Amino acid sequence: MANEIEQLSMPFLKETGNDASRNTDIKRVLRIKEVRHKTGLGRSTIYRWMDEGRFPKPVRLGARSVAWIEHEIDDWLMSWSK
Repeated sequence: MANEIEQLSMPFLKETGNDASRNTDIKRVLRIKEVRHKTGLGRSTIYRWMDEGRFPKPVRLGARSVAWIEHEIDDWLMSWSK
């Protein structure tokens, strides 16, 4: 039961066997302020592009908070610059 709750609240955890371990690719999560600063985009543009599938979706941290996985934002920036 606890593992199920942990998996729901932290979807960036990867299931390996019977215990959940952190995905080694995830080094840091970014809140909206950092995402805006890093991308130069406005809040409404970020959310609109997410709805359109043009921007990475965040992970849920709590009932009313989300964050983006930094390497997904970095990958998006690299693909955007090509």
